[in-house]
Amino acid sequence: MNNFLIKNIMNLIKIFTKKTMKKLYLMLGDTLISDSRKRYDDYKTLEEAEIRIFSQNGEDGIIDYLIKKLEIKKPNFVEIGVGDYTESNTRYLYETYYGKGLIVDLISNLKDKVSKNVSLWKGNLQILEKGVNSKNIEEEILNEVDFPIDIFSIDIDGVDYWVIKNIKPKISKIFILEFNPIFGAEKKVTIPNIDNFSRTEHHYSNLYFGASLNAYIKLLEEKGFYLLGVNRLRNNAFFVNNNFKKEIYFKNIKDINVSGATDYNFSESRDKSGNLSFLKKEKALSQIKECDLIDLSNKKNEKIKVKDLYNI
Repeated sequence: MNNFLIKNIMNLIKIFTKKTMKKLYLMLGDTLISDSRKRYDDYKTLEEAEIRIFSQNGEDGIIDYLIKKLEIKKPNFVEIGVGDYTESNTRYLYETYYGKGLIVDLISNLKDKVSKNVSLWKGNLQILEKGVNSKNIEEEILNEVDFPIDIFSIDIDGVDYWVIKNIKPKISKIFILEFNPIFGAEKKVTIPNIDNFSRTEHHYSNLYFGASLNAYIKLLEEKGFYLLGVNRLRNNAFFVNNNFKKEIYFKNIKDINVSGATDYNFSESRDKSGNLSFLKKEKALSQIKECDLIDLSNKKNEKIKVKDLYNI
């Protein structure tokens, strides 16, 4: 058998395997979701709904719980920060409902990479290869949206707070964001609005990004949302448009405790060589002690060193 034929056979096996795995993921995911739905009226926290299919953690299950409780029949979405769409918060939605969506990330040849993971012809998935910042979020990003948004998700590992600050109120029914739990439960802080910010390049530890959960709670309240809960890992928060009253749509969900919601155990810290160092909480925070934060409880929005703000 010649090399050309062998290579073609290997490529066919890879394609077949990928398609088979995708179908298997969807089949198993549908089964898990279907079983979980039987208990939706009994859940006391969003964590109970967690199921991971294509999301990084258990966001697929939580999102399904939310859209079912809000009676969203064919959810439309915007997700900013999706990678190549292998893992994301909205891929299962697209694979299940084939509705309308916009996904955004600054990855070269994004459309080609996404098309290898999903069937673009089955739905209306707009793909935008662009960096997102506080200046272009409305005029260059959201202007691309020609449909009502049910789910808005953002995870750009950076100046997310400042991007969200420039989004119009009540943009969606559900709002999902990543917060930085090392900033703790009490303080309302964010990194400054740094141009062309890169989490991995700005500080070797990989810990300097985003904002505290309390900062987002205050900001999202101003935008017309309330916090319903967080994931079990303690890095993603789920907000609901206050047109959908908690006491009506989520009457069994317990009120969120911010201290518990930021009590995390995972570790993404790295040393100067780029290796995982597994630092947690106070030790993790000390790694970025010379970095600047904005204390949002101070209306002047002045920069302050982490070490001074947290007395390190």
